[in-house]
Amino acid sequence: MAITIGLTTWTEHPSLLGGTKKLTLSEYAGFFPVVEVDTAFYAIPKPLVVHNWRLQVPASFQFIVKANGIITKHERVTEFDLPATVNAFRAAFQELHDHGQLQAVLLQFPPFFTVSRENILYLRQLRDLFGDWPLTVEWRNNTWYKPALVKESMLLLQELHMSLTIADEPATQGNSVPFYPAVTDQQQAFFRLHGRNLAGWQNPGAGWRRKRTLYRYNDQELHDIAAAVEKVAAQTQTTTIIFNNNAGGDAADNALMLQKILGLSFTDLNPRQLGLDI
Repeated sequence: MAITIGLTTWTEHPSLLGGTKKLTLSEYAGFFPVVEVDTAFYAIPKPLVVHNWRLQVPASFQFIVKANGIITKHERVTEFDLPATVNAFRAAFQELHDHGQLQAVLLQFPPFFTVSRENILYLRQLRDLFGDWPLTVEWRNNTWYKPALVKESMLLLQELHMSLTIADEPATQGNSVPFYPAVTDQQQAFFRLHGRNLAGWQNPGAGWRRKRTLYRYNDQELHDIAAAVEKVAAQTQTTTIIFNNNAGGDAADNALMLQKILGLSFTDLNPRQLGLDI
C-alpha cells in the first residue's frame, strides 16, 4: 500500500518557495513525487517537450496526463479521426510510458457525457485504442452515480481496467457528482480535489475557471479526506491524491497539511534549494 500526493501543474504554487515566483518542474519535484499535467488537454505537446520534462525529475517521479479535449468529447467536433488523435497523444507521451513514469491518463469527461449506450461503447473504444496504458475516468455527470446504475458503472470501469477518479467538488442542486470513494482497479486509485466553492462553481462568467477552484480545505475536511484515502489505500497498490484547488494558491498548503495528517514522507525527490526545507 502506497499513498502519494501531488498538485495540478507545477508553476502555480509559489508558497512552496515562500514567495510569488512561479516554480520550475525541477523545483516542484523537490516537494512532491507526482504531478498532473493539464496542458495536453488544450494541445498535444511534441515528444521533445515531454523528454525535457523527464530530464528535470527523478527517475521515480510520476506524471498524470489529462487527455486532450477532443478525446474526451469536450470539443464538439462532428467529424474527427479518433484513432489518429489517440495515436498522436500516445506518441507524445510514449517516453513516459516506456520509462514507467506515466502513472495514468486522466479521462475527464464533460458534464454532458451521460450514461448511454453510445458513451459506454465510447469508453470501450478508448480502452482498445489506448491498449495497456493506465486510464482513470472522472465523470462530471451524475447519471453515472444514480442508485440504480452506480453498481453497473463501477463494474464497467473494473471490466475495462480503468480506475475511478474520486472527485471532491461542491454539492450543487444540479449536476454535481458525489464524493464516491470506490475502487475499480486494484493497481491504482485517484482522488482529485477541486475544493468546495459552491458560489464559484455555480456561477459561470468572467474568470469562472479560476474562481471555481478558489477554496482552502480546513483541518476537519482534510482529516475526513484522509480517512477516506486510508480506506481506499487498503484496497489498492497505489493511491494518489491530486489537489486542484489552485485559484488562490491553496493547493500546495493543503497538500502539505494532508501529507502531515497521513504521516507520509516522500523519498527520492530533487534536492531543494538551500534554506527552503520545510
